[in-house]
Formats: sequence, C-alpha cells, structure tokens
Amino acid sequence: MSYLAPSEFVPKLIDSGETKIMMSTKDTLVRAYMAGATLALAAAFAVTINVQTGQPLAGAILFPVGFCMLYLLGYDLLTGVMVLCPLAVWAKRPGCTWGGVFRNWGLVFTGNFAGALTTAVMMAIYWTYGFAAETNPVGMMFATMGEARTVGYAEYGLAGWITIFVRAMLCNWMVATGVVGATISTTVSGKIIAMWMPIMLFFYMVFEHSIVNMFLFPSGLMMGGDFSIGDYLLWNEIPVVLGNLVGGLTFVGLMLYSTHYRTSKSRTPADLKIAA
Repeated sequence: MSYLAPSEFVPKLIDSGETKIMMSTKDTLVRAYMAGATLALAAAFAVTINVQTGQPLAGAILFPVGFCMLYLLGYDLLTGVMVLCPLAVWAKRPGCTWGGVFRNWGLVFTGNFAGALTTAVMMAIYWTYGFAAETNPVGMMFATMGEARTVGYAEYGLAGWITIFVRAMLCNWMVATGVVGATISTTVSGKIIAMWMPIMLFFYMVFEHSIVNMFLFPSGLMMGGDFSIGDYLLWNEIPVVLGNLVGGLTFVGLMLYSTHYRTSKSRTPADLKIAA
C-alpha cells in the first residue's frame, strides 16, 4: 500500500489547498462540474442497487466507486475543499487568504450543482422514456426520499433542523476522511482502499451530503415528489452545507493540522522528574 505517515501526508493536504485557492476560474469550474456529475451518477447507481436487491448495504458497498473515480481524476467536491483550502490559510502559504477560500468554495459549489443537475436531468429522461411514461421504481424512490428528507424534517421544527445539521456534520467527518485517504498512499490501490472505507460508512448510515443532495432533490422533484424548491433549500441544502463545513473542519482539518503539522513539543525524561 506504500502508506504515508500523517507527518508526511498533512503537508500534501496543505499543498493541495494552496493549489486549489490559486487555480483558475475555468479549471475550478470544470473540475467541480465533473465531480458533481460523477458523484450523482454513483448515487443513482447505488440507489438502483438498493431498489433491485432490497439490500441497502449492497448500495453502500458500491457507492464509493464514484468518489474514487472523481478523486483519481483530480476533480473537486465542495465537501473536500471545505477542508483543504483553510489548511493553506492556517499554514500562511503566500497568496492564500480567506477571500481566496470563499472564491473557491463559491465556484466549486456552482460547478458541483451544475454537474449534479445535469446528471439528474439525464437520469430523469432515462427513468421515464424522455418524460413520456410513468417513472420506474428507482425514480419513485428518489421522490419518496426527497419528501422524507425535507418535509419529514420540517415536521419536527427546530429539532428537525438540528438533526439534519448533525447528520451533515457526521457526513463530512467521513467524506473529508476519504479526501485525506487520497493522499495517504502512493499507490492507486492504497488510495482506493483508504477512500472506500469512510465513504461506505457515510452512505450506509444515511448521513447528509450536500453534493449528493444536489442530485437527489432535483431528481425527486422531477419524479413528482411532494415538496418544493423552498423545502429543499430550507430543510436540506442550507443546513447540510453548514453542517458539512463544521464537521469537516472540526473533525478532520483542524485536528490533523493541530496535531500533525503544529505538533507540540514532546515531554522529556527531565520534564517527568520535575513534575514528580
């Protein structure tokens, strides 16, 4: 697997954050667009498996194929750059500012949404013979999920909003760990294994991922789901983006940076004698 220790891969994460902040608008948008489109197709693949087999674990095991493909191709998800870009600012890399971070996040959000929406339209055509027939069971599943994960949360008011925020935090704890996995090895097989595990976990636990949801909810609306665009934004996308940001930064970016890059001085035997 050619494993890299944290002291070796954390500087690579910082390098990656610097690169993304400095990247051109065109390249940022193209890479984000393809990331959103690819992850959306993987979500459609996984839900199709779940519907056809009746085994959610089967879809969760195979969903990470999309995540691995897009990262091996150098594409960018919002949930990844939420963690990588701040690392470059904290490390005081030349030219890396919070303005550059917010610019990157805005462009990646836009590209991810456009890519996921493109896949949603193509899959809707596929499920309905170009909107000429009733949707198939997979399309109906997206309509049902869209309702459950918007108005279903709204039924609980503030408690529902807090729940979706926490589920989004848990999601990007795992997804950002998957992003780290892409740098944890020098071999393709090692990268895939390291990325696969946390992504499988988040999908099976039905945590909330902002880019997957950019596909799920437009698909649900096109398939006749009984919820509105406003429901989607207020009771899913907004709290999920915020929860993804907090979860990724808190449990992955900040922790790795503080202990593996800004490492505190270790104690010595002399220190132990003084303490005694």
